[in-house]
Amino acid sequence: MITAIVIIAALLLLYLYCIMPRIFHRPDMTPLQERYFAHRGLHDEALGIPENSLPAFQRAVDRGFGIEFDLHLSKDGIPVVFHDFHLKRMTGQEGDVEDYTLAELRTFRLAGTKEQIPTLEEVLQLVNGRVPLLVEYKTETLNIRVCPVSEEQLSKYHGTYCVESFNPFAMRWYKKHRPDICRGQLADKLLHYQEFRKPKLFLGALCLQGMVTNVFSRPDFIAFDIKFKNLSRFLNRRLFHSVSAGWTVKSREELLRARHSYDVFIFEDFVPDRNAS
Repeated sequence: MITAIVIIAALLLLYLYCIMPRIFHRPDMTPLQERYFAHRGLHDEALGIPENSLPAFQRAVDRGFGIEFDLHLSKDGIPVVFHDFHLKRMTGQEGDVEDYTLAELRTFRLAGTKEQIPTLEEVLQLVNGRVPLLVEYKTETLNIRVCPVSEEQLSKYHGTYCVESFNPFAMRWYKKHRPDICRGQLADKLLHYQEFRKPKLFLGALCLQGMVTNVFSRPDFIAFDIKFKNLSRFLNRRLFHSVSAGWTVKSREELLRARHSYDVFIFEDFVPDRNAS
């Protein structure tokens, strides 16, 4: 009986150690003090403003919202702003972002508009420090070259930004090379989705969902899908006092429900009142 108690206690401590965020030498969290971040910019396809486009970012800046956007590398190593790994949904083209050079990507149009896939450099020039940025790195593998290549530009940016990724090794790169930058772990209830229940993905999905991969990256905040509850996210916020960012809030009603569980809100499909408490 005593042995069982000791084993359970040891496993509990190991679990808490693994999910723990950064505890000491936390960076300035000012980038997240802007409570509302426009998801992929303040886009509205009904107005001809597609997601992750320069007009969507300009619209967010004009209204004073922080901006969340996504980064990939083109085939020739240029950081470009696009959400999906595949091009089909937003451009109608076959293949992945990384299959094309920047010049080739420039020939595609977003959601049937005249807008092109922007580069990170263009976005930084447009925003110019006027609102905080939440930069999501899109990488499915251990190849995290997008981090050092993009950070070379971000490090010269005269504005506030923080970074996040579903890939804990991307955030581990920041832990090692740019510990002064606020970093976040994106997470979801992955096993809710059939694709992640496949044997080759199950263990990895379970670890990410349970946030035990925090042991690699020691994030400063957790960004989680507001549709689901999660013990590890709850413990990060309540026990370890880390920031929780909720995604994606799609109505004032969802915002009201999530307000007591999250500190930062990533929104789309409506425009929240920035002065609401």
